[in-house]
Amino acid sequence: MAAETSAPAKRPPLPPDILALGFVSLFMDISSEMIHSLLPVFMVSVLGASATAVGLIEGIAEATAQIVKIFSGTVSDWIGRRKLLAILGYGLAAATKPLFPLAASLGWVLAARFIDRIGKGIRGAPRDAMIGDLAPPESRGAAYGLRQAMDTVGAFAGPLLALWLMAQFADDMRKVFWVAVIPALVSVAVLVSAVKEPRVVRRAAAAAPLLSLAGLKRLGPAFWVVTVIGAVLTLARFSEAFLVLRARDVGLDIGLVPLVLVVMNVAYAACAYPAGRLSDEHGRGPLLVLGCVALVVADALLAQGGNIWVVMAGVVFWGLHMALTQGILATMVADAVPEDRRGTAFGVFNLASGIAMLLASVVAGELWDRLGAPATFIAGAAFTAITLVLYGVSRAARGKAAN
Repeated sequence: MAAETSAPAKRPPLPPDILALGFVSLFMDISSEMIHSLLPVFMVSVLGASATAVGLIEGIAEATAQIVKIFSGTVSDWIGRRKLLAILGYGLAAATKPLFPLAASLGWVLAARFIDRIGKGIRGAPRDAMIGDLAPPESRGAAYGLRQAMDTVGAFAGPLLALWLMAQFADDMRKVFWVAVIPALVSVAVLVSAVKEPRVVRRAAAAAPLLSLAGLKRLGPAFWVVTVIGAVLTLARFSEAFLVLRARDVGLDIGLVPLVLVVMNVAYAACAYPAGRLSDEHGRGPLLVLGCVALVVADALLAQGGNIWVVMAGVVFWGLHMALTQGILATMVADAVPEDRRGTAFGVFNLASGIAMLLASVVAGELWDRLGAPATFIAGAAFTAITLVLYGVSRAARGKAAN
């Protein structure tokens, strides 16, 4: 696993395009989280869905996004262009937002989530690779941390806005969904006007086909270790829809449901950028381990439940674990592969995570319906423990190889 060394004393400044990409993520997440903070309750209370159905829809949606990333990332390497694919992905997501307020059945919601996540899949790997292309290597952790932090500011601003709008619209969720269309359009406008296309070296196509066995081997063992660890950790962190359902389970009023994602994302946003900078200075591994520990604490609190205060404490630790793991894993992928394979690497990494997310969300819903909410979170803690074991084994193996 690469980049566990300290950064030079003087860190180069981040390009303005990184900040612009942060605003793109911020506005799209405001839109998405205005919808997603209410969607589980909308599916259960308005459309009559079970927890298993919620898990299945969320799992299919998130897995779709991750799986599509492998193709968009590879295409961005092959054509040597990232921005065009990012615009296509963000544009498709914006265009599908009106489907949510129009939904008359679970089939509508599934279609809306599916198409929306295709857009996310198209933009995700090219955007992540673009950050690696634009950021100086000495500041790469900070770059990914900044984008993740701004993305997460949107992720708590969206539920806050939804909370206020629920009060204004007398708990009419469909009206809130209509308002969510506006920031999605703003996101696309910022991307088109304020982010330049990075120069990508097109060596990959000549060296080996990108998705051939030879091409995948060029990604290197360090990349595959990160991918396995990331996939197992994703099994532990199923859809945040279950955090919302847990809060409702202990009696949170329906009008206050968006507070769950507000609390989670405040913790996430506050810690993501500092975590990225710390990883530049002290290595990626220690931050990843701390993130796993935070997830175990979160699962323990959420399994216990009891009252809304215990659940919200668990939600805070869930947000902390996201801050300490998601940007770090993205940075580790960028560190581990050559520039001309970066889009493909993010695509493969997200494919593995997407399959894991589908399995995790379906299993979480089944455990919830059959054994109760605590079983879902206990299973999450068990997969987190496996992640820590895998990381420890990989470190030990690397130490032996070095000697």
